[in-house]
Amino acid sequence: MSSGEQLWSPGRERVERSQMYQFLQRVAKQYQIEANYPALHRWSIERSDLFWGEILNYAEIAPLKPAASVRRGEGMLGTSWFPGMELNYAAHLLRWNDDQIAIIAENERTHYAGTAQAEAGGSERTVLTYRQLRSLVARMAAALRAAGVRRGDRVAGYVPNMPEAVIAMLAAAALGAVWSSCSPDFGVNGVVDRFGQIAPKVLVAADGYTYNGKPIDTLGKLAEIIQQLLSVEQVVVFPFLRDEADLSQLRFVRAEARCTLWDDFLCSAPEEELRFEALPFNHPLFIMFSSGTTGVPKCIVHGHGGTLLQHMKELQLHTDLRRGERIFYFTTCGWMMWNWMVSSLGVGATLVLYEGNPGYPDLHRLWRMSAELGLHVFGTSAKYIASCMGAAIHPGREHDLSALRCICSTGSPLSVDGFRWVYEEVQADVQLASICGGTDIISCFMLGNPMLPVYAGEIQSLGLGMDVQAWDENGQPVIGQKGELVCCRPFPSQPVCFWNDPDGAKYRDAYFEHYPNIWRHGDFVEITARGGVVVYGRSDATLNPGGVRIGTAEIYRLVESLPEVTDSLVVGRDVADDVEICLFVVLQPGHSLDATLEKKIRDQIAAGATRRHLPKHIRQVTAIPYTRSGKKVEMAVVQVLRGEEVRNRTALANPEVLDHYRHLIR
Repeated sequence: MSSGEQLWSPGRERVERSQMYQFLQRVAKQYQIEANYPALHRWSIERSDLFWGEILNYAEIAPLKPAASVRRGEGMLGTSWFPGMELNYAAHLLRWNDDQIAIIAENERTHYAGTAQAEAGGSERTVLTYRQLRSLVARMAAALRAAGVRRGDRVAGYVPNMPEAVIAMLAAAALGAVWSSCSPDFGVNGVVDRFGQIAPKVLVAADGYTYNGKPIDTLGKLAEIIQQLLSVEQVVVFPFLRDEADLSQLRFVRAEARCTLWDDFLCSAPEEELRFEALPFNHPLFIMFSSGTTGVPKCIVHGHGGTLLQHMKELQLHTDLRRGERIFYFTTCGWMMWNWMVSSLGVGATLVLYEGNPGYPDLHRLWRMSAELGLHVFGTSAKYIASCMGAAIHPGREHDLSALRCICSTGSPLSVDGFRWVYEEVQADVQLASICGGTDIISCFMLGNPMLPVYAGEIQSLGLGMDVQAWDENGQPVIGQKGELVCCRPFPSQPVCFWNDPDGAKYRDAYFEHYPNIWRHGDFVEITARGGVVVYGRSDATLNPGGVRIGTAEIYRLVESLPEVTDSLVVGRDVADDVEICLFVVLQPGHSLDATLEKKIRDQIAAGATRRHLPKHIRQVTAIPYTRSGKKVEMAVVQVLRGEEVRNRTALANPEVLDHYRHLIR
């Protein structure tokens, strides 16, 4: 199947039932624009003041104090949104106080009838209603307030993806404190590199986590972290591995850091009504961290208003999520997709959390969960889909996925074969929404659209309100050609700032150094004539043999479609005045990289792309380095091939594999 072939189209009834269609009709009537998506998108960027005001109303966001206007100032660096407004992100997410289910949480030990887990004995899933969630957040907020947490203080989570993480985050947000989190598989240095920059007052953690069915105690690492984070005054630990965590090894690490069990902490302050601080639109909500694969992670600050507006737009219009539906995204608390997913509470949806390895005890794990819980939106990574393809499983035949109407994929570009596999093996009538954006904007530049068809290898549409273009080497916008992803007009979820960047120099250098007052995101893309987007990879990893720009995803799509190949990584190696393409492949068991397979790989690339894409070197490796959010790390391998030291190996999920690359190519 070639790139660009139509795989799915929504029927008329489905289109007209979608919230995107309803929003379009409302706007078309009120502002006299054509009733189609290109016209709506054009209006949303040309009249962004009107558009974002309409989103505020459509999402039923009720400010605690209205704004003087929608926007003030000009340009990407000079615009402020909703000046004078006061609101609170947590207030919108907790506006319901009823018995509808808000959270369902599972982990590796949750059992299913007829599985080995059930026979061995497992743990029950956790279920919280909106009323219960609101009550727990109120208790946590009261305890944080009693512990001295005030507006602007940082509360950090070293947490597995469990309800306690959501509760702590919402409580911090309600107080006007700033939440930041990372998953417990981070090493001590990785945590200190992140939290050490933001000086949290409170640290929330678990006693451990499980992976591949193995319990992993993190209290020893937590003791080291507390020893180094001198700002921490209160540590709150919730049990995950045991019924009650043993805090004996924590209580005397630093006398200034009180260590308390979760239940005891929640009972440490008198019960009080949940109240929300009225905060400016740009008041810090989250501190996110860049991957940190080339240095100390950047601390990216996102605000209450911009985060809420963007997430409601993306969840309601682009994902068509509604109250009462069930949404799941496989993520850890260290990836922005966790923040995005939790915002689903603002729609009134049921949030499904999973903690553990998505392949444990087998790759059916998440599909089983989807069937049993009747998920409507299933979010995963391109890597997970590739793993399911490689294992030749058939989720749609073996599980009842009839409730599933939307599958989201992100983390890396989804291959053409990945698109095809979803429609052949999962469900024929489903919206496959490949999405792309990043931690930098805590949202998406391009994503799904329930009104539009799905084409193989192509993201459906640009996001409303996002003036995204592909620019060529001369800084000119191009259609149907590869170019640099830029955003030419301001949008509300731009970072409020970088932490510890008082004059904004780090922020400007990160996005605006290349093109003055134009956001350069660092992706290499093509915007098609029909308005879809093909992503070719990170532009800093773009290959330039003979001066021709080649996206790494172009090669991945071809190589990983071969049955012998389970994974691959491609980088450029500078030689004299040119670039050599180096391809590394992980092979299926029983295969080795002999002359026959190497020729097959080269023939596949030459036939599917051009001879300029052919690698100078092909090497077999045991594993590909990934970030903890499932993204391939090309630049770290480039550094290794140059003989340089990778400075922040703790940002990788599997840093030990880098050593294997060091002497493969000379």
